[in-house]
Amino acid sequence: MSAALGPRRPTILVADDSPQNIELLSHILSSEYRIKVATSGEKALKIVYSDEPPDLILLDIMMPDISGHEVCQRIKSNPDRRRIPIIFVTAMSTVEDESLGLSLGAVDYITKPISPALVQARVRTHLALYDQSRELERMVAQRTGELVASRQQLIRRLGRAAEYKDNATGNHVVRMAHVTRLVAQEAGLGPEAVQLLFQTAPMHDVGKIGIPDSILLKPGPLTPDEMKVVRQHPQIGAEIIGKHDNELLSMARTIALTHHERWDGQGYPQGLQGEQIPLPGRIVAIADVFDALVSRRPYKEPFPAEQAIAMMVEERGKAFDPALIDAFLAQRHEILRIIALYADERGSMVDHPV
Repeated sequence: MSAALGPRRPTILVADDSPQNIELLSHILSSEYRIKVATSGEKALKIVYSDEPPDLILLDIMMPDISGHEVCQRIKSNPDRRRIPIIFVTAMSTVEDESLGLSLGAVDYITKPISPALVQARVRTHLALYDQSRELERMVAQRTGELVASRQQLIRRLGRAAEYKDNATGNHVVRMAHVTRLVAQEAGLGPEAVQLLFQTAPMHDVGKIGIPDSILLKPGPLTPDEMKVVRQHPQIGAEIIGKHDNELLSMARTIALTHHERWDGQGYPQGLQGEQIPLPGRIVAIADVFDALVSRRPYKEPFPAEQAIAMMVEERGKAFDPALIDAFLAQRHEILRIIALYADERGSMVDHPV
C-alpha cells in the first residue's frame, strides 16, 4: 500500500501575513510538496513545534505579532528544531538585511517580487542539503554511540565526585537528574532537549570540589564569610567545565553557573532575573532545591515530602519560574516515586539510572 502511495512528500511551511503571497508560494510549490501556512509568527511556531514539523520554512520578516527575525531566533535556539532550514522571503532587500537574516541562522534569502523558478530551485537545493545532513547525522550518531556513552559516564562521575563530599551515596545527582527530566517534559521541551538536560544536570554542583570540607560539611549555620565561599561554587564549576562548542559540555557549564540564580533576581553569582536566567538553570534549580529539602544534610534533617512541596510553592515567582513550578506540581506523584526509588538508604545507584 505504501509503495502505491509513492514516497513521502516534504512539507513546506509558508509563513507570511499576506494571503496573496501565501497563495502565490503555495501555487508555485504545491505540485511537489505538502504546504502548511501560517499568517503570524505565533502560528508558525506552533506548527514548527507540533508533532509533524515542516522540512523547510519560507519565512516573511515583517509580520504583525512576532517578526520573522525573532521566529528564526526561537527556532534556532531549540535543539529539537534548529536544524530545519529557514529561507527568508521578504521585500527587505539591502545587503544589511540579508546579512542579518543569515547571521540569525537562515540558509538563504529571497527578495520580493519573487521568481517562481528561483523559489523552486532554492527550495529543492536546501531540502536536498537537509536530507544529506540528516543522513550524515544518523551515520555519525550510529558510529559514535560508545563515545557518547563514555562522555555521559564521565559527566556522571564528575558529578558524583562533587556530590561525594556531602552525600555519601551520590544518589542526589541521580534523583535530581530524573526530576529535571520530568519537569522539562511537562514544560513542553522536546525529547532531544530533555535528554540533554537529563545527561548534564548531574554536573550542577561540580564546583563543590573547590569548597573546603570544613565549610561544606559544617553541621551548623554558616557565617557570612563562609557563605561567601560557598557561593563561589557555581563560578568554580563553570571554570572546571570550561567553554566548549560541544553541546553537552556547553549545557553542563550553563547549568553549573546558573542553577543558584533566582527568578526575583536575588540569587547568585550574577543576580540574573526572570527569563534572563537560562531555561536549563531554572529547571535544574527546582530539581536541586526540592531534593535538598527532602534529603538529609550535615546541617539539617529531611523535610517530609508534602512540607517540601508546600515550601516550593511558597517560592513560586520568588526563587522559581512560576510556569516551571506548575510543571513540577503536575509531575509531583512521579517525582515522589523517583525520590523513594533512589533513596540514600538503598545505597549508591549512580551507576544504575533507569
